[in-house]
Amino acid sequence: MTTSRLYNKTLLAVAISSLTFASQHAAAAGFQLNAQSATGLGRAFAGDAVIADNASVMARNAAAMSLFDSHQFSGGLNVISSEINVKDIGGAGAPPYGLQEPNAKNTANSPVPNIYYIHRVNDQWALGAGIYSNFGTNNEFDSSFGDTNLAKVYGGTTKIESINYALAASYRINDQWSIGAGLDIISGAGELKRQTSPGTPNPETGQPIGVPVTALDIDASGIGYGWNIGATFELNENNRFGLAYHNSPEVEATGTVMYAGVDFDGVKLPLPDMVEFSGYHKIQNSKFAVHYSLQWIGWSTFKTLSTTNGVVIKDYEWKDGYHAALGGTYYLNDAWTLRAGYMYDTAAQDQLTSISVPDSDRQWFSIGAGYHFKQHHTVDFGFTYLLGKDVSVSETSPVSAPLTATTHANAILAGIQYSYSF
Repeated sequence: MTTSRLYNKTLLAVAISSLTFASQHAAAAGFQLNAQSATGLGRAFAGDAVIADNASVMARNAAAMSLFDSHQFSGGLNVISSEINVKDIGGAGAPPYGLQEPNAKNTANSPVPNIYYIHRVNDQWALGAGIYSNFGTNNEFDSSFGDTNLAKVYGGTTKIESINYALAASYRINDQWSIGAGLDIISGAGELKRQTSPGTPNPETGQPIGVPVTALDIDASGIGYGWNIGATFELNENNRFGLAYHNSPEVEATGTVMYAGVDFDGVKLPLPDMVEFSGYHKIQNSKFAVHYSLQWIGWSTFKTLSTTNGVVIKDYEWKDGYHAALGGTYYLNDAWTLRAGYMYDTAAQDQLTSISVPDSDRQWFSIGAGYHFKQHHTVDFGFTYLLGKDVSVSETSPVSAPLTATTHANAILAGIQYSYSF
């Protein structure tokens, strides 16, 4: 076998076993983000498709833009600080083939900004524009595991960034019903790096190859087009409901796409559709309101990651997920609004797991507050502690010993939002 053919055979086997496009992001299942506003963050996004306390509601339900009686501006920043713990690492044999630390930790801090504007045309029509993100992840295991083990076979670097440029319109049919629709222009970029370990055995001799080589190198970007529709129903001034559907595209990214020693034209990333139902109920003659949301996320569309040439890089076989959120708002006085919420969010992973994808069912514990000043100005704050679960991981590779481990991912999310009505 020639050196070139041996090199390609080794890289192909390593890459198939090691690639993970959707890795660390403890903010939601898979690589979904729930970080469109600090107001939503402060109530675990319970009721966010219908509450409409600022312009960020257009990210969840375009129809809710009809609930405002003036122009609206809102902009903010959420920061996601996530931590992955990998413990009980074993099953990979003794050095130089094996992982040499029984435990490892990886942390990442990701800023997620947003900005929105809603223009009230008349009593029936409203137009909106927004820039925010629904998907993203940031994960690097290279340094946390050391340089002489299987970290770059089963871990590596994975970064996904997406920006959603949204245009939307809403129409008020009557005092109770409103409808809305929008266009989503999604700009996505991804960076994936994988290397073989010095301990990876040569397929012919069974001896360590000695020198790490690149198994995967992707640095690509692309644009996809999605759309959304929604409706709101106002039973009265204190009770209303919202329903929205978001259609997400398959983004085709081009740039550097090297897989197993072969250059490809691009890579395809399927994104999930989403359906959300929300309710809001202010208790009569009270300062307290309760609100809730149920969201379905169509992660079963993410079955494989493949090149635009049709070469399957890795199987995922994810499953559809959902989250259920319940929250409360207390209107303390004309200046202060207090919020709290709880969410249960299910994992996208099913049978296939990875140390690079510490995905699990998770719980959100959220609090927030808003301060209103000078009549038209509001500053909101949100804070969430996100608690994941232990996940047993088992991975194999044709050219490496198997890996077993337990992963656990937690996160802290904090946000600030400024809104202005005029």
